[in-house]
Amino acid sequence: MKKVLKTMLMGILVLSLSVSAFAKKKIYVGTNAEFPPFEYLENGKPAGFDIDLVEEMGKIMDCDIKVVDMAFDGLLPALQMKKVDVVIAGMTETPERLKTVSFTSPYYKASQVIVVREGENNIKSFDDLKGKKIGVMLGFTGDIVVSKIDNVKIERYNAAYAGIMALKANKIDAIVLDSEPAKNFVAQNGGLEIADVEGAQEEYAIAVRKNDQKLMEELNKALEEVKSNGKYDELIDKYFK
Repeated sequence: MKKVLKTMLMGILVLSLSVSAFAKKKIYVGTNAEFPPFEYLENGKPAGFDIDLVEEMGKIMDCDIKVVDMAFDGLLPALQMKKVDVVIAGMTETPERLKTVSFTSPYYKASQVIVVREGENNIKSFDDLKGKKIGVMLGFTGDIVVSKIDNVKIERYNAAYAGIMALKANKIDAIVLDSEPAKNFVAQNGGLEIADVEGAQEEYAIAVRKNDQKLMEELNKALEEVKSNGKYDELIDKYFK
């Protein structure tokens, strides 16, 4: 009986070790699902261009992707505290962010635009925001851009939709957003339009801890393969055409 029990225990141990040996590495991805079409909630789960992109990259890296939704201004602190391994959230590389994290090669080019109420054509440039109350997403590039303009009263929102609602309710004069989310919100909310203003270009990239050089190399290699194997173009068609 003891011999049988010992054999069974050895079998369970071997099976357990075998399963562990073949278990995929998990990569925890921080995002902020308030930025459609790049990331948003669908049936309570993060979805969008960024999510699909990082999942395609995970397939190439043979990793399980676990997406964690949180406030945008909490993403980089969570990365530094090792609560997540990478961050993908329509985030732009800036000198300030480079002090604490590193970024992969860019995966998307965008620009800042100004959303106004239809028929209000008094904003012809970003300088015309002076003296006005302008909405921005807390910590996003629009926040950085508008903060550099003198004499602007800035209203910061954790969710772009809150800013859109404030604009429709005449609580602010305009809202500065990234181009693709702005198009998305305007299409879904009557009475708004994008001002005919040329905004600064920016590039989105994936944030990684500075000492995670191996992960950075793996991500860049996977991103390059996603772009070359046709999956990237499929996602562009799916979300932006």
